[in-house]
Amino acid sequence: MVWRIGVDSGGTFTDICLFDEATGRIAVWKVSSTPSDPSQAVAQGVGEGLAQIGATAADVSYFGHGTTVATNALIQHRGAPTGLITTAGFRDLLEIGRQKRPDLYDLQADKPPALVERRLRLEVPERLRHDGSVDTPLDEAALRAAVVQLREAGVKGVAICFLYSFLEPAHEATARRIVTEEFPDAFICASHEVAPEFREFERLSTTVVNAYLGPVMAFYIRGVAERLSGLGVTATPHLTQSNGGVISFDTAARLPVRTVLSGPSTGVVGARLTSRLSGFDDIITFDMGGTSSDVALIQGGEARLAREAVVHGYPIKAPMLDIHTVGAGGGSIAFVDSGGLLKVGPRSAGATPGPACYGGGNDEPTVTDANVVLQVLNPVELLGGRMKVRQDLAHAAIDRLGAALGMDAMAAAQGVISVVTANMARAIRVISVQRGHDPRDYALVAFGGAGPLHAARLAAELDMRRVLVPRNPGILCAMGLLLANLRADFATTRLLPLSSAVIEDMEGIIAGLRRRCEEWFAEESIAMAARRIALTVDMRYAGQNYELSVPLPDGPVSATTIDTLAEGFAGVHQQLYGFVADGEPIQLVTFRAEATGIVRKAEIRPGPAAGADARQAIFGRRDVWLREAGAFVSCPLYDRDRLGIGNHIKGPAVVEQMDATTFLPPGAIATVDPYANLIMELS
Repeated sequence: MVWRIGVDSGGTFTDICLFDEATGRIAVWKVSSTPSDPSQAVAQGVGEGLAQIGATAADVSYFGHGTTVATNALIQHRGAPTGLITTAGFRDLLEIGRQKRPDLYDLQADKPPALVERRLRLEVPERLRHDGSVDTPLDEAALRAAVVQLREAGVKGVAICFLYSFLEPAHEATARRIVTEEFPDAFICASHEVAPEFREFERLSTTVVNAYLGPVMAFYIRGVAERLSGLGVTATPHLTQSNGGVISFDTAARLPVRTVLSGPSTGVVGARLTSRLSGFDDIITFDMGGTSSDVALIQGGEARLAREAVVHGYPIKAPMLDIHTVGAGGGSIAFVDSGGLLKVGPRSAGATPGPACYGGGNDEPTVTDANVVLQVLNPVELLGGRMKVRQDLAHAAIDRLGAALGMDAMAAAQGVISVVTANMARAIRVISVQRGHDPRDYALVAFGGAGPLHAARLAAELDMRRVLVPRNPGILCAMGLLLANLRADFATTRLLPLSSAVIEDMEGIIAGLRRRCEEWFAEESIAMAARRIALTVDMRYAGQNYELSVPLPDGPVSATTIDTLAEGFAGVHQQLYGFVADGEPIQLVTFRAEATGIVRKAEIRPGPAAGADARQAIFGRRDVWLREAGAFVSCPLYDRDRLGIGNHIKGPAVVEQMDATTFLPPGAIATVDPYANLIMELS
């Protein structure tokens, strides 16, 4: 047997997906995360998962990993002490930024703290002009003195960012060499390596985030690699990026800023393939875990890629899937605010101590506790019996919440579910309604440990009529790791008018991007037949401050290319803004290349039809509190593993499996499709 393994390390659980290349068999496993050392849960989950299927570490041919380590370090401000070396006069740019308020009408809104203290932001004499020519040569003596100062201050990471280095990186390259000579133990990165694009603040912020996360991710990656080696795994490990592709551990350690959405991105990849197999190209993904919910929109089978995003208050200029996150997960804590209103999240009980019903010492009510009280969720055990549940502790926590609100426990528990549903619906409106998409035109793909439990309520809130629950929803992010290609993105900023006069310049830029792609292919040992390159260019009307991405047509650059780009830009501008400014000059801004190495993927195969009758999957009944009835109603319990292709289920009902629970409200009808996905139709 030859097995491919995907491991998704979340805030509450670590998910394992194992795929047998020969037979197509898929096995799953799930263990509690270990926040103090996430690599411990990774090793434990891989070891237990292999033991479950009777395989050994020597049988592993591929290892893919998604993690929230970088994200959590950024959120919790637990990165490494970082220093910055920048052009004289620009050290305060990190705090000045774009002079935007986080909230336009909140005069007391707090900005996130700067990741580098002002005393550790050091300036050196050097300056390039806007065309890349040298105005002031780099003062190497001043640079060495600055490096010594940072070394003595005890920093662990050093970010280098000079003005206009994206046009000419020579000064930064020299600075990097000198920092390496004077401070070889530091994690060092330069902006021309991390984000070689224009807009100095975003480039500076991205470089600083990379340096801030570098030592943390390097330590984590080294720990995972050592634990895998200890288990006997010899396959080359890969880590997923924010753009949905995977990179080697070495590249991830060098560019950790590309992994800030490592975990959520693979869920989108898995949902995209799963939904296409089931015949849905227009979907909204809904990934609800223990600490947060991540949503994304896929239209025509393609996920939107953002070239720049603000992650927890910090601008990051790196390609990433357009995923919106809210603090609404199973562990989100419910509380009464100063105005007497019920609020849920973003604070979470996480894996430790976890919801009150886990018996880990937490006595604050969470979303999971509300579901246990309502008995939508198994009030006795989870994870196929491996985790016991204390309903009495959940009741006690919800009772206290109800007393503070002046209502009984059932009303309080239902209130928690209603509030968290509203929070998640608001997140979906951000990526749909606010961008010109009607959610009613999309199917909701629910996954994550808690996604299927809340999906029907969420769909009803948005007036969506169809929900898809994958065969193994709780580990879809881990499954996505087995469906992702190797990928790298390269960019070159050159501000050019869109005209036939710049054809020669465009050819040179494109040739340079292709050369960088080929160098990366060689570094990753990607076979010629598996290499793919896609080219795009960011364009705008002269005077605009934001760009739109337009595909570059194949073939040599010609006058036809210019016309095609103009038409493509007009179409994208019309779709996003609702108008086209005929006659206005158009500019080419940033040329991009997406290099993809096609890897062998897990192949999901259809199963044989078993008829509509699902009675063989019923293993009991449970009283479930239904909002529609205002009372407990006896509902059938279905074992997901015993459901056959073509089986029909009518709500109200509960479908249980090791990694998730699916709730069907009254009036809902679910059908098992040929790929064992559950397709739910709401009335």
